[in-house]
Amino acid sequence: MESRHEPAPRRLQSPWARWVGHRLARAGVTVNGPDPADITVHHPSFFSQVAFRGTLGFGESYMEGGWDSQALDRCLEKLVAHDLDETDGRFSKGIRAIQDSLINRQSPRRAFVIGRRHYDRSVELFEAMLDSRLLYSSGYWKTAETLEEAQEAKCDLICRKLGLKPGLRLLDIGCGFGGLARYAAERHGASVHGITVSQDQYEYARQRVGDLPLHFELKDYRRLEGTYDRVVSVGMFEHVGARNYRLFFETVRRVLRPDGLFLLHSIGGNRSQRRTDPWIERYIFPNSLVPSASQITRSFEGRFVLEDWHNFGADYEKTLRAWHRRFETAWPTLGGRHDERFHRMWRLYLLASAAEFKLRKLQLWQLVLSPNGVPGGYRAPR
Repeated sequence: MESRHEPAPRRLQSPWARWVGHRLARAGVTVNGPDPADITVHHPSFFSQVAFRGTLGFGESYMEGGWDSQALDRCLEKLVAHDLDETDGRFSKGIRAIQDSLINRQSPRRAFVIGRRHYDRSVELFEAMLDSRLLYSSGYWKTAETLEEAQEAKCDLICRKLGLKPGLRLLDIGCGFGGLARYAAERHGASVHGITVSQDQYEYARQRVGDLPLHFELKDYRRLEGTYDRVVSVGMFEHVGARNYRLFFETVRRVLRPDGLFLLHSIGGNRSQRRTDPWIERYIFPNSLVPSASQITRSFEGRFVLEDWHNFGADYEKTLRAWHRRFETAWPTLGGRHDERFHRMWRLYLLASAAEFKLRKLQLWQLVLSPNGVPGGYRAPR
């Protein structure tokens, strides 16, 4: 991989270089070492960036060409396995905790920030990276061999879990590009209302309605009205925020019929957090937060009966690696719209995320909830 910088001297001279080098060595990664998974430093500022700014500096240095690894995926797996992403000091964590206690980062005023800064990057990017339905969440790889099959299987699994059939009204909160909504209407005859906070997603979905019983809106979930037989939310809950979890479930309960079902599809974390990784926050998913199991259950307590909890987080690694392959293959056609800094940023995002799921630091959950409990019990498809 080419870089505009010359490799830094092999010997680690500064105190920060030695400190960072020792931390990397604990994970089995050597600075300027011979293994493909080692890090080659092209600019000495890499060390101070990592020492003072943690993962934010680590990611920014990579984006700027300050370092490389011939086997970036293996390098990231080693670092994630040893929790070397936790480099923020107590002071910076304390400042962030105070900020989070004072600011609702997912308030109605901020609701559309994630749409503008992430999902509206360019439809061409997502068309190149995703499957034909542009489903931007994990596929279901139980029997699938390709990304297309895995996403088809995911749509089928969701519709079967919800028991969709002709005549039912389905609300899709965070409908993305409308792929699941179209599947539910085409294959199961459901009438679907989808909402999103992304202008590009809204326009893309709206232009492909055709004769199907579909209706899409650019709307924040807090402004929902009406009544639905089923509700689904796929890959949107990560943008709700801990301060709003309870309100989210109360909103779903308000618009869902007493005999209805709600399926929540969300990335999950092993520990409760109040703030996401600073590099992810700044460059990939602003105002995002991965929920823990306890944060979710506390938030729907007294509002829903938990009918089923399905974890297939390992499937997300396969999905992310498929996206990465497609992204890199398509890059020569995307480079005119995005620069090399974006190329490196997006690569780091996809491969670091794949490492998190491979090592089970992150999970992928599907919960099925009912307002009052399914009479006779719920039998979950797999």
